[in-house]
This record gives sequence, structure tokens and C-alpha cells, in this order.
Amino acid sequence: MPTLLAPRYWAIHLLALVLTATAVGLGVWQYDAWHTRRAHEAVDLTRLDPVDLDDVIGPDDPFPGTKIGQPVVVEGTWVPGGTVYVSGREHDGVAGYWVVTPLAIGSASDPAIPVVRGWVDDPADAPAAPTGRGALVGWLQPPQGTGEADPDPTDDVLPQLRIADVIQHVDQDLYGAYVVVADDVAPGAWPTGPTAVNDGTEGLAPATLEQLPDAGTFTAVRNLLYAIEWWFFAAFALFVWVRWMRDELEPGETQPTLGEATEPEPAGTTADGQ
Repeated sequence: MPTLLAPRYWAIHLLALVLTATAVGLGVWQYDAWHTRRAHEAVDLTRLDPVDLDDVIGPDDPFPGTKIGQPVVVEGTWVPGGTVYVSGREHDGVAGYWVVTPLAIGSASDPAIPVVRGWVDDPADAPAAPTGRGALVGWLQPPQGTGEADPDPTDDVLPQLRIADVIQHVDQDLYGAYVVVADDVAPGAWPTGPTAVNDGTEGLAPATLEQLPDAGTFTAVRNLLYAIEWWFFAAFALFVWVRWMRDELEPGETQPTLGEATEPEPAGTTADGQ
């Protein structure tokens, strides 16, 4: 019976250990990434002092996952032609719409960030979009992307605030984020914040972060699935390794050797079966 500690088996054992340990480690790494992103989303940054938008995210930057809800100062030129309405938002138990107008950070041709100006129960009742210069403080939010399809891409009503949908309504680039006007914060709560100038909220009910769709269950779910996939691979590698060791330890079939007795042929038969 062979011993599994024989030197000829060392390379196989080492390979199995490396593959299993690597898969487990990568699974732990993805699980930590999933947990960290969910923890960052749960942190309440909404009462921090506002900072300039460009200190948090640039026009071509990915969304910083640790800055969800960060108050930011946005100043620029309104793009009224890009106004859209995001359905499925409730206010005091009434279903309605977010009113969203891009604000170009700089001149009208510069990259813009969508601004949730407020809420309305019917887009037909929304006041005219603001024009000219505007300045406000808003809560920074990542783009939404629940996978819900827009039933009518030709109108200005969207089922979610996805940048790829909003950009169809403007002629310039958009930031990979949006802001919700912090209209319900008491004056002086942010001592470093600017006085709002033409913030576009007149005639609209305040939009709040409570109106965000419930997406917490699927936050960073891809990282969690990757973790499960790596752990499955580790379990498979371990199974193959154990199965191979078991097969090596089981005695195999032996062949008759010279001089070993064999079963006699039945009487009356010859070599050719006659």
C-alpha cells in the first residue's frame, strides 16, 4: 500500500493546498469588499459640512463609494432642456415624481450633474425649469441602475435616475452621480455652506433621501456572488484532492503471477473450445 507522504506526491499535495488556500483567500477578499461597501452605504454623512463637488468627484471619475450622502456645493448654469421626471417616488404616502434638471458646472457647455430639485405628483403640474446661474447644497448620490427598462425612451419620464438615460436628454457630458437638493435643512446647520441662489425648488415639495428606492438587498451583490464562487472552487479542489488520496490508498486489482494456481478448465474441453 503506498504512503501519501512519499516524495513523489509532494508536488500534488502542494498544488492542492495552494489552489485551495488561494480560492479561500479570494473569497474572503470579495466578502470583505461586499461588507465594506454595504457599511459605507449605511454611514450617515448627510450632516457633515458641505464641500465643493470637484473635491469629491470629477466629470470623468467613477463614483466614490465612501461618499454616499456627502453634502456638496454645486454651482453652475442650469440646462432646462434636460429636465426629466423620475417615477415611483412617494411623498406623504402619495406616489409621484422627482423633478430632475441638470446643472452644468461652469458654462452651459461644460459637464453637468443631474439635480433632483423636488417632488411633484404629476409632471404636468411641475413649474418651469430654472434658467441661468444656480448655486445650492445637495446630497451626493450614486447613479441608480436597478435594470428596470424605460417603457417609453422617447418621453421625459424615467423609471430610475440612471445617467445613461438622462444623457439622452442633454448635449453635454454628465457626472457619474446626481445630487438631491438639501432643501429641508435648517438655516445655519452648515456654517460653511453657501446661500442658495436660484436652486430651482420653488413650487416643488422637497425631495428627500427617504424617497430613494429600496436597493439595499442588492448592494454590492456581485462581490458576494464572487465570494461564493471562489469558495465553491475551493470546496471542489478539496474534494478532488481527497478523492485522489482515497483512490491511491485503495488496493487495486492484482494480476496472476507465474506459478500461481488458476481455476481449472471444465472437463471435456480443449484449447479451441471443442
